[in-house]
Amino acid sequence: MYNSTSFFLEFMAVRIIIGAQWGDEGKGKIVDLLSAETKYVVRYQGGANAGHTLKFDDKTIVLHLIPSGMFNGNAKCVIGNGVVIDPIALIEEIEEVKKLDVDLKDRLYISSSAHVILPYHKVLDQLKEKSRGKDAIGTTGRGIGPAYVSKVSRIGIRMIDLLNEEQLEEKIKSNLADINKALEHIYGEEKLDTKTIMASLREAISITKPFIHNTTEILHNALENSEPILLEGAQGSLLDVDHGTYPYVTSSSPTAGGACTGSGIPPLSITHALGITKAYCTRVGNGPFPTELDDEEGEKLRKNGQEFGATTGRPRRCGWLDLVALKYAVRLNGMNELALTKLDVLDDFETIKVCTHYIKDGNETHVFPLDADDVDELKPVYKTFPGWNRSTRDISSFSDLPEKAQEYIHFIEDFIGVKFTIVSTGPKRNETIRR
Repeated sequence: MYNSTSFFLEFMAVRIIIGAQWGDEGKGKIVDLLSAETKYVVRYQGGANAGHTLKFDDKTIVLHLIPSGMFNGNAKCVIGNGVVIDPIALIEEIEEVKKLDVDLKDRLYISSSAHVILPYHKVLDQLKEKSRGKDAIGTTGRGIGPAYVSKVSRIGIRMIDLLNEEQLEEKIKSNLADINKALEHIYGEEKLDTKTIMASLREAISITKPFIHNTTEILHNALENSEPILLEGAQGSLLDVDHGTYPYVTSSSPTAGGACTGSGIPPLSITHALGITKAYCTRVGNGPFPTELDDEEGEKLRKNGQEFGATTGRPRRCGWLDLVALKYAVRLNGMNELALTKLDVLDDFETIKVCTHYIKDGNETHVFPLDADDVDELKPVYKTFPGWNRSTRDISSFSDLPEKAQEYIHFIEDFIGVKFTIVSTGPKRNETIRR
């Protein structure tokens, strides 16, 4: 029997938790579950556009920036350099965590190199999305993309800049010189004021200062001391800015490569890449989705799975599990283990389908295309399974699952070539099968 606890702690393990779909796979629960077995939990990319929902002890909390390892064990939680941080959203989240009697001292570490989302990023994000009209990406409007644009344009403001308010004010003033021209002359909007922005940041600066550190140095020391590390991604592989369904992607790299650049941990230190996939597929926002269901079955998946965005509340688009896309994600990230979530959502379906390949231009293909227009032209081909029509909730042993549920899981494993080490049958920690 596979015992991940002893395996994880016996060796110096660095495990990446990666979304294998379009996000919303249940990464937060898996990180929370495994955090009791590690010393550090590191969020490595994205921003407050992600929402990881945790349920434990009859409590529910949605984390957007703070790593999901804060509530199970005593792991140090690191917001890595690859994250873009909205300081206002962060201090609100800090207060929510404190309400659950969690002491953040010596538990929360924020990379001094992480970039800051400022009010002008949010304004630009919303105006740009509005200007796209019918071609809108479906962003959350929280300034994530423009903050990454500032970063790669080398005009970004980092958390370390919050430690020197005089220099911070000068940098904001310099950035606004160009931004206000765009707001006034391109978008016809009012200009933003440096003093107003500084005033809005002062409380956040005061609260976050004690948590700002050189986290790369901290993590390198942890590696030298053979301490286990868990790297937590946001969004999913199919939203990766390089490898996803461009342009309907996020602004960062949720994939395994992004875990290294977003944390400062070298690739050769990675021992495990754990991919998280639902037992079906969902997507929030616009963009191609080959197995999407615009019928009663799709609505049933949404209802059973409570598929509404943790950050925006938007209803998620739902469809059958796409094994072509999943295999692409596995190969892209080098996933050597998988976790299957929300198996219980399928408990009362008479039949269940999985996509095994596509038809394009009359020909069979097993390749997930990277052009959004090509994805739209695909026709999925399904294998149909009989449903098990039994509740899988509260089952803690794989052998106790309904036989048809086991057959469904074994088929996916054989098709993908990677085993499920975790099967989740509900949102709570104890609704989990460890293999």
